[in-house]
Amino acid sequence: MTTDPSDFTCALPDGPWRHEFVPANGARFHVALAGTSGRSPRSPGPPLVVLLHSFPQYWWAWRHQIEPLAAAGYRVAAMDVRGVGASDKPPRGYDAPTRTRDIAGVIRSLGASRAVVVGHGTGGTLAWAMAALQPAVTAGVGALSAPHPVRVHVSAQRLLTPVARRRLAFFQVPTLPERSLVQGDMVDRFLADGAASPFDDDVVACYREAMRIPFAAHTAMESLRWAVRSTPRPDGRRFRNALRRPVDVPALQVHGGRDGLLRRELADADGAALARDFRFEVLPDAGHFLPEEAPDEVADILLDWLARLPRD
Repeated sequence: MTTDPSDFTCALPDGPWRHEFVPANGARFHVALAGTSGRSPRSPGPPLVVLLHSFPQYWWAWRHQIEPLAAAGYRVAAMDVRGVGASDKPPRGYDAPTRTRDIAGVIRSLGASRAVVVGHGTGGTLAWAMAALQPAVTAGVGALSAPHPVRVHVSAQRLLTPVARRRLAFFQVPTLPERSLVQGDMVDRFLADGAASPFDDDVVACYREAMRIPFAAHTAMESLRWAVRSTPRPDGRRFRNALRRPVDVPALQVHGGRDGLLRRELADADGAALARDFRFEVLPDAGHFLPEEAPDEVADILLDWLARLPRD
């Protein structure tokens, strides 16, 4: 197994999309774009859908949904969040409020005033946060394998499976998690923990290679560390208090019936309580990584839900 650092271009595979780099919130972000802008002085263009990936993945996790969404008339932007893939990896800014400002800045840099934000896993947590912290640019929230993070009715202790709790505890240790991601098999093991069936070897290899981009493993860990370490701190309390606001935009939550990281029976409690327009779907045979484990079903659900959203 090679341990040579990957160049960030490994996160730019060709496909029915185009790669662009856009400025936002003092950094540069990579987005894979599909669909036409359609912009003219008299037309605002097609609705923008921003797709946010989870750990240990990057934007490519959404490769199966980009083309169907674009073909249905949406402008699609699959984004590498701060510290991941081909986006910048600054030393700070891995708290959730800063990353929602990143996403809001990307939406504006792409020429849109609002967007539907759809995220998976940790990206789904950011999608929920967008509704509370960036309501002016958020037209709808889609969260896959991502319960609402406010934790009013369900604690993280009850929501996470034992293997997820062990992984999250290990990720708080300095240095060792980064080493296991770059030199060991932690990417392989984490994907196996959550999935209902094994990923193809070539897919795992792509995620492993992207994690070897310089600084990527460390910045990926920093976002997961903030989620835990901020809990007793003022910044964490402010974040959770902000998330207690009702979700005023339409919300979709999708969960896998065989998710190895999150308990399905507790997943929808807080979303249902806070979202006024809430739709919850379960894919019984899928695990945690829904965009890849159930690509056609996810695309169909997204298209059906998006078609029902009001147009600006």
